[in-house]
Amino acid sequence: MAVPSKTGLTIAIFASDKGHGDPERASLMGEAGRMFARKGARMLCLAEGGALPVPLITAARTAGGSVDVVADASIVLPQALDGLPITVLPERAERLAYLANAASVFVALPGSLASISALFGTWASGPVRPVVMLNRHRAFEVLRGFATDVLAASVSGYDKNVQFTDNVEDLWNKVAWVSEQAR
Repeated sequence: MAVPSKTGLTIAIFASDKGHGDPERASLMGEAGRMFARKGARMLCLAEGGALPVPLITAARTAGGSVDVVADASIVLPQALDGLPITVLPERAERLAYLANAASVFVALPGSLASISALFGTWASGPVRPVVMLNRHRAFEVLRGFATDVLAASVSGYDKNVQFTDNVEDLWNKVAWVSEQAR
């Protein structure tokens, strides 16, 4: 059973510790998980093809946070995550639609192409939700450039739905701001 968040925010977090990417991503996941837990947000994490953001989940739960996993049928949770609420949906489209409808904001952490692909698939699967991307070590610089060059010129108010930050400390400020703008 899902636990409601203390803040009213349910955040779908897209993060991966598989494949090429930022060598600091595990520590960034831990920082983000602890910070969102302290702020009282409910976190939703996607688990597909054996990829599960364990550092984020572990840090969030250790800090007393509420974390739920939306997973494919192949996922096997490590023993350290016993008791973690998990929703198994066999079809990817179902998982992405579930996240799109359950979350009030999406957060992308530096990870792999799989996590950013899941973010955009989720964004396209349901109602418009704001997105905040942690652009640490320029992980999302191409997307930031696209937002500045293309979205700014063609989509009025795009900045109310797409934000970037370079550090974990500012991540909550951006999430809170875009959530307020979306109301």
